[in-house]
Amino acid sequence: MRKSLILAGVAVAALAFSGVAQAAWKPNKPLRIIVPWGAGGSTDQLVRTLAGDLEDALGQKVVVVNQPGGAGAVGTKAAFDAPKDGYTWTAGAAKDLGTYGVTGALNTHLKDWHLFLGTVNYTLLSVHPDSEFQSVDAIVKAMNGNPSSVTIATGGINSSGGASAEALKAAAGGDYKMVTYDGGNPAVKAAVSHETEITTQLVAEQYEMLRAKKLKPLAAFTPTAVSLPGIGDIPSITQFLPKAKVGAVNFGIWAPKGIPQDVVDTMTEIWNTKIKSSERLAKYAASKGLGVNVVSGDMAYQQAFPTTQINAWQIHDGGKSKVSPDSIGIPRP
Repeated sequence: MRKSLILAGVAVAALAFSGVAQAAWKPNKPLRIIVPWGAGGSTDQLVRTLAGDLEDALGQKVVVVNQPGGAGAVGTKAAFDAPKDGYTWTAGAAKDLGTYGVTGALNTHLKDWHLFLGTVNYTLLSVHPDSEFQSVDAIVKAMNGNPSSVTIATGGINSSGGASAEALKAAAGGDYKMVTYDGGNPAVKAAVSHETEITTQLVAEQYEMLRAKKLKPLAAFTPTAVSLPGIGDIPSITQFLPKAKVGAVNFGIWAPKGIPQDVVDTMTEIWNTKIKSSERLAKYAASKGLGVNVVSGDMAYQQAFPTTQINAWQIHDGGKSKVSPDSIGIPRP
């Protein structure tokens, strides 16, 4: 009887495996991942890192298309409006995706997408080495006394840099002047060339300029201090502004819901195996001071939504929203 049970179990397992194999999606043409920001930024870096592993797993070319504009909304809309056949994806920071509806840039919500997250990024408050602002206190004083002098380069209100600029404003009071660029990379370059005094973009975009001492980090938008190789310790913004709200910036790729289920199942399997153990991803993250966090589905949503809440309400409280977040299912955190 024991032998019969074992054989029956093997048969069931084999049948189940066969069913999964038969249901597996095998793309017959290249995939397209739209990067809704310019080349060289955090999203572009991550997608080009993931592309190699996805090509290996799927046996098809992954074409990366940079389509910036509208603080990420233009490229995201292109992916949202594309045929829902699983061949068109987009990418970025999940909290940016979750706030397009608040700013009125795009009528979509975080729950409308299949999320596949790969890294945890964070932003830094950094200045040009010759900036008139050499401390967080000096920036706060100017925001409350001479706000037009506080020029902050970001990728736009829906970008991670824009969210952190609003977090700074919410905690410090006063105001500032946001100078918007088509992505984090050109925003960082603007601060390096001293077009602006400050940038609040992501560490992955600032890292090389920080190491070259072309930018000076003043604080990290993280709960605690961070230490970066070749740069040193950077205090948390909460050390200077205890009321500052910070959260993880989860980066990944996604496709709109409505794509075939076999595409979702296949990508989930790839994510849980190939991407989770990816040496490419690990090396990229280590080179930029990032964390690896490979999750998908409901777990990805649960991790991304709290930061989306913070971002959405900071945008609203800062007077830059088109609608109240709670009207589109984002309660105040």
